[in-house]
Amino acid sequence: MTLRNPIVRFDAMGTDDIETIAQLGKTIWHAHYRSIISLEQIEYMLSNRYTPKSLYPYLDSGERWLVLLRIAEQTVGYFSYALTNREDEMKVEQLYLLPEFQSKGLGSLMLRHVEDEAHARNISALVLQVNKQNVSAIAFYRKAGFVVRNEAIFDIGNGFVMDDYVMKKIL
Repeated sequence: MTLRNPIVRFDAMGTDDIETIAQLGKTIWHAHYRSIISLEQIEYMLSNRYTPKSLYPYLDSGERWLVLLRIAEQTVGYFSYALTNREDEMKVEQLYLLPEFQSKGLGSLMLRHVEDEAHARNISALVLQVNKQNVSAIAFYRKAGFVVRNEAIFDIGNGFVMDDYVMKKIL
């Protein structure tokens, strides 16, 4: 798909978007993570991250946001970010696009939106976690100016862990 003069829009998540986000997450995660983590871990993480209970905290929050990326009227991706316990830092929690919309500059637009929000709040650094085996995402973040701050293993329950790099970008 070529994006010539697309109508790109960022919309804050609303209650009506919860099912859309859950479906996008399922599609994107199954397409992308199958070569990185087990199907069982994908299903476990999806079942914990994309429920109304886990998404409601993004509604009307002054500390975390979930934004949908729409082209024309089609929702093609989403991203979320949140304040951390450090006043100079914001965390990029999620940044996902449908496979057919990747490598078209949309991820950079999404990341730029987060950077603009950080600047508006006088935040000087972005942080994120990325699976150590997620080579394409690591390359994207490095190109955007992120560096590995440290490595960490996070127990997420049910016998699963996230083996991640914690990356940081000074704004």
